[in-house]
Amino acid sequence: MKWWNAWRGERHPFPAEAWAEGRARVPLLKALPEADARRLGERAWAFLRRKRLSLFDDELFDLPARLALVAQACLMTLYWSEGDAREAFANVHEVRVLPEAFRRKVEEMDEAGVVHEYEDERVGETWHQGPIVLALSDIQESGGWGGFNVVIHEFAHKLDMGNSLDADGFPPLPRDIDARDWHRVFTGVWDDLQAHLARGDAPPIDDYAATHPGECFAVCCEYFFTAPDVLNAAYPELYALLARYFRQEPLQRCPPH
Repeated sequence: MKWWNAWRGERHPFPAEAWAEGRARVPLLKALPEADARRLGERAWAFLRRKRLSLFDDELFDLPARLALVAQACLMTLYWSEGDAREAFANVHEVRVLPEAFRRKVEEMDEAGVVHEYEDERVGETWHQGPIVLALSDIQESGGWGGFNVVIHEFAHKLDMGNSLDADGFPPLPRDIDARDWHRVFTGVWDDLQAHLARGDAPPIDDYAATHPGECFAVCCEYFFTAPDVLNAAYPELYALLARYFRQEPLQRCPPH
């Protein structure tokens, strides 16, 4: 396969200048060491060639912007092997960007079995075999060190769905992480979030994490990559667990808050 990859590389040479420009626009990417940033750029370029990026306005997204967008997803698996990284997002076929937050009709059943229907405003959305949908307004707010990143959030759901059709906070784990440890640590975080809300206190991370185990995982991933100092201060055991899972230490490259 090496000759095949080399041939593909010759046909689609890595756009180094576009990547440098795109990376410079995103603080999260600028903080990476040069060798790691080059590998991330190459993976982002490969991602763009394999997946469909559907934009409502092509002129708003030049090549540097497209690379910077998908690189924030590829950052999550940057320190995994090439094969594992590709497999992690094998169920991502399309990334769709809309101009603003969108509304969906949602049906939920309460404890009494009564189904309630309401409209929910969303900045992103993920289905198991469907596209990842992102709102431009929230993409523009992502990329910094503030604990919010809609790209990482939605792609975390895709990682989560690797074990099932639903995002339940339990993605496929590497062999060196015991599922019992994963359950124990995340249950402790979940219980602490619920306790904060029950007391009327603001939790240490976004309270959206307390709405569903899948959202807990996705929000914690956002903090791990974009506010690792906050996550480590609040839940050091969780930070350490995610550092093992993602095989990286964002705390080492994060500016102090």
